[in-house]
Amino acid sequence: MSEITKADVEYVAGLAQLSLSDAAKEKLARELGDILTYIEQLNELDTEGIEPMMHAMPLTNVLREDKVEPCLPRELALKNAPNTDGEYFLVPKILGGSE
Repeated sequence: MSEITKADVEYVAGLAQLSLSDAAKEKLARELGDILTYIEQLNELDTEGIEPMMHAMPLTNVLREDKVEPCLPRELALKNAPNTDGEYFLVPKILGGSE
């Protein structure tokens, strides 16, 4: 694989609209080159017969079972509401103009 040059870093920095010092460009070129070298090493591994995975550990959702239970009585639900009409919560209108 080709080596990352300072010109490559300047090009990508320009695309990202980043202003980098010469020292930062050289450091990034060196670090990105090291990363690509490591990736090349990983590509040499024999992965025949190994299933691709999204995560290193299996993920499972921990969900509780749905149970039908009695709902909260309307009077109790509206008890601490600042404004009700006895049946519904009353809130200020925020969409569709002022009425």
